[in-house]
Amino acid sequence: MNADGTASPDTTGLDPLLAITSLDGRYASKVASLNTIVSEYGLLRWRVQVECCWFLHLARSPEIRELTLHSDAQEKSVTAIYEKFSLADASRIKAIEATTNHDVKAVEYFVKARIAEIDGLAGSIEFVHFACTSEDINNLAYGLMLLSARAEVLLPQMQQLISALDRMAEANADLPMLSRTHGQPASPTTLGKELANVSARLARQRDQFEKLAGLGKMNGAVGNFNAHVAAYPDVDWQQLSRAFVTSLGLELNPYTTQIEPHDYIAEWFHTLMRFNQVLLDFDRDIWAYIAIDYFKQRKVEGETGSSTMPHKVNPIDFENSEGNIGVAGALLDHMASKLPISRWQRDLSDSTVLRNIGSALGHCVVAYQATLKGMSRLEVNPEAIRRDLNSSWEVLGEAVQTIMRRHGMPEPYEQLKELTRGRQMDEALYQEVLGKLKIPESEKAALAELTPAAYLGLAAPLARKPETVRRNAHGLRDGAD
Repeated sequence: MNADGTASPDTTGLDPLLAITSLDGRYASKVASLNTIVSEYGLLRWRVQVECCWFLHLARSPEIRELTLHSDAQEKSVTAIYEKFSLADASRIKAIEATTNHDVKAVEYFVKARIAEIDGLAGSIEFVHFACTSEDINNLAYGLMLLSARAEVLLPQMQQLISALDRMAEANADLPMLSRTHGQPASPTTLGKELANVSARLARQRDQFEKLAGLGKMNGAVGNFNAHVAAYPDVDWQQLSRAFVTSLGLELNPYTTQIEPHDYIAEWFHTLMRFNQVLLDFDRDIWAYIAIDYFKQRKVEGETGSSTMPHKVNPIDFENSEGNIGVAGALLDHMASKLPISRWQRDLSDSTVLRNIGSALGHCVVAYQATLKGMSRLEVNPEAIRRDLNSSWEVLGEAVQTIMRRHGMPEPYEQLKELTRGRQMDEALYQEVLGKLKIPESEKAALAELTPAAYLGLAAPLARKPETVRRNAHGLRDGAD
């Protein structure tokens, strides 16, 4: 059963070893949540829903006197056509398409045949697809597809990543860690704060993605309601169209050619790409931290890290995520660039491109799950982190020169630069440098007690409750709207 209550078909018939794409083969189990949403079956189901809902919408409109439903049973029977849509129904549409050589016309004929079977509605079937061009059905079907994929699959998995990072940030909020800017030792941070940085970035893109509207149109062959007005000149077609599109959970785009121009899809995909780029940045950073032993990876019994080096536990999950983000990005970027362009009032080059939505979203999902899996196997190595930090006392030069500035001492930056630049400093050398500086004794005593592990600013409190900090930064409080 699908999340919206419709019947879920058996999609397990394909042997994964015969699949052409990795999503239908190697990664099939990881993208199963998308199967009934973005597949050919899913597209047909969304199209059938739009056709049935348009028929019902017209029937509920008093101005369309020739189409009337006489009972609740009739309405329920029409609704059941898409609510109980099955794999056999989808196969029937494909069989019709073999004759029509037109996918949407096949859907129309299928819906007509099913409505003709409903008592009292056989004479009304020409109101199926009434005044519609194929793109009236398609744009709304793809809109429903995207809304469903976002709500049921993408947003929950995005939140899993953010929540996992928040938990890890809180658990390591107080663990001091050496920062690196340009790859060189920099002012200390905490491991938790660095993780909170990532979750904040992901949350911002997730929030933007969640708020993006899905647009739709129901206005005929070139967007002007030509046939509608010819048949019913006194109907307020703009209002009727708006009411229908919004009833599906989409927003009306009142200005279109034959197609809804897909600008909103480009906005969706660009936002999704930004979320993915943040995740890619995290994948690569964690890969590097594993390489310098800040993290160890839990061994899994029976796994092999290398076919020749038996000691290895490779960061394969983060590498898998990186690769899938790359594939997803290529597809999303191409679709975002291609889809808003259509020659004159319509060309068909968008049609084949739109059929790759499932591939792009599938690779996103594989990437998200790979990162989550990789994170679940990480073990912090505090000894390595402390050892690295304790070998870089030169990072305290920032604190020293800033305090010197406070007291109006001349050229503090230049003095510290002369004494520290390019030198790896231990505690003894730090104390030696400190002794050469003419700093007020009270300040010098405090600086003498300072260590890299204690020079953290507000890193720890920022990492302790990252979600609360994010909410407060946006002027929100717990329980606020």
